[in-house]
Amino acid sequence: MMTKKSLSASRAPLILFLCQMITALEVPLDSKLLEELSQPPTITQQSPKDYIVDPRENIVIQCEAKGKPPPSFSWTRNGTHFDIDKDARVTMKPNSGTLVINIMNGGKAEAYEGVYQCTARNERGAAISNNIVIRPSRSPLWTKEKPEPKQVQEGDSLVLHCRPPIGLPPPIIFWMDNSFQRLPQSERVSQGLNGDLYFSNVRPEDTREDYICYARFNHTQTIQQKQPISVKVFSTKSVTERRPNLLTPAGSTSTKVELRGNTLLLECIAGGVPTPVIRWIKEGGELPANRTFFENFKKTLKIIDVSEADAGNYKCVARNVLGSVHHTITVTVKAAPYWITAPRNLVLSPGEDGTLICRANGNPKPNINWLANGVTIAIAPVDPSRKVDGDTIMFSDVQERSSAVYQCNASNEYGYLLANAFVNILAESPRILTLPNTLYQVIANHPALLDCSYFGSPKPEIKWFKGVKGNNLHGDAYVFHDNGTLEIPVAQKDSTGTYTCIASNKLGKEENEVQLEVKDPTMIIKQPEYKIIQRSGQVSFECTIKHDPTLLPTVTWLKDNSELPDDERLIVGKENLTILNVTDKDDGTYTCVANTTLDSVSASAVLTIVAPSPTPAIIYAHPNPPFDLELTGHLERSIQLSWIPGDDNNSPITNFVIEYEDVMHEPGVWHYQTEVPGTQTTAQLKLSPYVNYSFRVVAVNEIGRSQPSEPSEQYLTKAANPDENPSGIQGIGSEPDNLVITWEPLKGFQSNGPGLQYKVSWRQKDADDEWTSVIVANVSKYIVSGTPTFVPYEIKVQSLNDLGYAPEPSEVIGHSGEDLPMVAPNNVQVHVINSTLAKVHWDPVPLKTVRGHLQGYRIYYWKVQSLSQRSRRHVEKKILTFNGNRTHGMLPGLEPYSSYRLNVRVVNGKGEGPASPDKIFKTPEGVPSAPSFLKITDPMLDSLTLEWGLPTYPNGILTTYILKFQPINSTHELGPLVEIRIPANETSLILRNLNYSTRYKFYFYAQTSVGSGSQITEEAVTIMDEAMASRQVDIATQGWFIGLMCAVALLILILLIVCFIRRNKGGKYPVKEKEDAHADPEIQPMKEDDGTFGEYSDAEDHKPLKKGSRTPSDRTVKKEDSDDSLVDYGEGVNGQFNEDGSFIGQYSGKKEKEPAEGNESSEAPSPVNAMNSFV
Repeated sequence: MMTKKSLSASRAPLILFLCQMITALEVPLDSKLLEELSQPPTITQQSPKDYIVDPRENIVIQCEAKGKPPPSFSWTRNGTHFDIDKDARVTMKPNSGTLVINIMNGGKAEAYEGVYQCTARNERGAAISNNIVIRPSRSPLWTKEKPEPKQVQEGDSLVLHCRPPIGLPPPIIFWMDNSFQRLPQSERVSQGLNGDLYFSNVRPEDTREDYICYARFNHTQTIQQKQPISVKVFSTKSVTERRPNLLTPAGSTSTKVELRGNTLLLECIAGGVPTPVIRWIKEGGELPANRTFFENFKKTLKIIDVSEADAGNYKCVARNVLGSVHHTITVTVKAAPYWITAPRNLVLSPGEDGTLICRANGNPKPNINWLANGVTIAIAPVDPSRKVDGDTIMFSDVQERSSAVYQCNASNEYGYLLANAFVNILAESPRILTLPNTLYQVIANHPALLDCSYFGSPKPEIKWFKGVKGNNLHGDAYVFHDNGTLEIPVAQKDSTGTYTCIASNKLGKEENEVQLEVKDPTMIIKQPEYKIIQRSGQVSFECTIKHDPTLLPTVTWLKDNSELPDDERLIVGKENLTILNVTDKDDGTYTCVANTTLDSVSASAVLTIVAPSPTPAIIYAHPNPPFDLELTGHLERSIQLSWIPGDDNNSPITNFVIEYEDVMHEPGVWHYQTEVPGTQTTAQLKLSPYVNYSFRVVAVNEIGRSQPSEPSEQYLTKAANPDENPSGIQGIGSEPDNLVITWEPLKGFQSNGPGLQYKVSWRQKDADDEWTSVIVANVSKYIVSGTPTFVPYEIKVQSLNDLGYAPEPSEVIGHSGEDLPMVAPNNVQVHVINSTLAKVHWDPVPLKTVRGHLQGYRIYYWKVQSLSQRSRRHVEKKILTFNGNRTHGMLPGLEPYSSYRLNVRVVNGKGEGPASPDKIFKTPEGVPSAPSFLKITDPMLDSLTLEWGLPTYPNGILTTYILKFQPINSTHELGPLVEIRIPANETSLILRNLNYSTRYKFYFYAQTSVGSGSQITEEAVTIMDEAMASRQVDIATQGWFIGLMCAVALLILILLIVCFIRRNKGGKYPVKEKEDAHADPEIQPMKEDDGTFGEYSDAEDHKPLKKGSRTPSDRTVKKEDSDDSLVDYGEGVNGQFNEDGSFIGQYSGKKEKEPAEGNESSEAPSPVNAMNSFV
């Protein structure tokens, strides 16, 4: 019962009896309680009323009961006492009433057939079992008979009778052939309920000699076989169609009686050609929905769980094209007795009243008979407190001797019901059976049921209180159940707390406390959405949940309400399900189920797979900002922040950045707090004391960051001692007599409370001094004056506020101010390694004279003069610093043949010390630089004039100049190299006996005693002979020459057009034939497939000429030097063209090479040169 009930004092006595019946106690099934309380026997287990046993096995008749004291057992057989001690085959199990009849050693089950009943008895009464009818299973053989062969005409109806032997229980019938294969059945051929095989009409294929009926007896696990029946079907040329006729049941009407609750089976099988179709109707009503089934090709109507409403006339109609036939079955539903109110056990206190009610129904209506302790109540011992009124026994002013077990027997012609109910008279003070401090957890806005299982006699009154000193709970906000349970229909967060249950009666009272916790509901805040995905694509369903932080959720995914298939393509993440390379079989409904120990929520989305189509461009963008920020789990040093992600805009969110604002100390300034993966929507944040926090979340994907979310609600943490001390503590003197102590001050949120200050402490190291301290505020520096120069100090800075000090800080070592070093390095030595490098050595200064942190040594050096020029220049000092306590250093980049000075100084943090005495050293000679210029003037037919300047850096004394030159021919090949040595005091030279109209290349450099310096190069050309020049001019200005050149150009153009046309058509021409006949392995064939010319590789064509390369003496170029230009094919004396424009002759290769350097030519370009290339 879910609501509290009350009755007025003016109700009739019968109502009072009913109320007492409702409030009468039941003894809870508590093992400890049952061990302590006296209780009449109760039957807990017994064999079925109709018990068919296997005759090959021992017979076990069960009878188990409980009670206090434990009951004893006895049996009757066929209404008389069954003395088990007189039958050696019968034993009773220890502490039980179960009988075991041993028939496996020569006994017979038939000898023990009968009706058995068990009685369990103790000092408070006797309970009895049902009448248990024992019958052994039977599987008799078929009577020996030889069935007559069946001979029928095609189209006739036929019935093959099975007539199985009567067994216990009835056998299961089926038809098979000699090969133990079931005979096929259809609308035409089927088996009836009685086991016969019916043919609506026979066909020639029905002819066979092995129609065999089998009967299977399940109890004995045996199968009996009838003799085979032979059927011969005589075929005819044409089968005569005929109207339906019923093969079963016979006639037009019949009756059927079925018991309530059983299954009703009605059957109609008809013959006819063509095979009739069966249809069922109920006259005056509809066939019951959800309980009606058609079997055996609609020949059998099956109605399960039959009730009185199913009685009536059922008509089956068999119809084919020629007509129909029908049969009406009148169904009557009877009922064995069934309970309306079964009697229930009564536990009463002495002097109380009570009622036993036994109500049953049936058709016909059952008779009600009462027994007391297994004896008909009319002849049972008299009890003045008892009064029998039909189906009710009323008890008034009961005493302890009134304890008994009463039996109610309801019976009619179709069966009986037997129920035991005891009346137990007890006097017990209240006992609460619910364990103390039981914890109940429920979800907010759901009912909360707090248990207070109790027992007492008289029945205790139950009251509930909340809290240690709470008031008695009452009102519509609570429901008080009769079993002591307190129900809070809609539990809220403020329902959390301690509840006290108090049970009391006239014999005493007892109380118990239980705890209730109300949790936040689990919600899916981002549900999976409907998706349409192309095959081979990828899809992801999101499922973001929000839950109570004290509950551990689990998220599972279902497909079409079943487990996900075992497929590696399905990847289950923390808050999503991803399906890779989707296929058609992935189509369906996907459900995300979030479970905790208290609740469960789910959300579904449909995935539709479609064929691939042109994919529109996906727009990728920054994610939308998160929203719905919520703070939960408020603690002094931590809090949980949760949010809902915004749309990722087609680029998955990779992470969330959480920022905070200190509204108290730095309003408007947002600081980085932490970041979490993009699959996470909650974060546990660490907090500092005395900070008014506000949080916001930024989503990040590959495109960039979202706009920040709206700020969360503010949360002010309590003040506390500082957790940390300042960082970056240093002690460095700014003057020789002070110590400046600096530190990084704490930020506002690090102060942990109001009144932030710093305790600055210092003492001289290794001097056994006491700490000197000072407390300062709003600064990050403190200056200690009057200190010795550069002395180490131990320093520490500690934070404090109005609530106390931070932990003891660590010490750092600082130094008072530095002063300049006092002495210079001694014993400076210079070792010249070569003309540009020297090594300097010195002795280190004593560390005490440094008066600061030794940073290193510094060398000042400068060039005094060049020894070759004997002139002084502006002094430019150079500086090299060598860090650390070094004693040597290298001086690179010196100028050869020069005089240098240097000195060395020690360096500390304050500056440089005094310089060491200057040290002079000289560098040896080196090779000179290139001459400053080289000019070639006055070109003549056979001479050139050269002028040059001195090297910019002689680097020593010049000994000579070297001039090398060589001619360059028209193919830019270099001729023989000529070398001339020139005295060092010369600045010009006239070269004679040169070839006219020839290009020369010159190489010029100077030398010292050490070696040769860098060279400078130049080129120049001698002029032409005047007569040849004038002749060339005369030819070039002649009209015939101009006309000849135009004709040649036109011929070349025609040749090119013909060649390309023929090549595109795939035909051969003489050049191609010549190629085929005289193939050169160095020349790749032309490509015929694309109509283009093949590439003829010349490894030298694109390389610069090597120094001193020469042309052959016959001034020809080897064949492998040939190129693939059509113009080049005509060069040389052997190149000619036929009249048809085709090219003849060998690829002579008489072409000239590309110039080695630049585009200059040693010959002046003229029309004569152009003409010479074709004749």
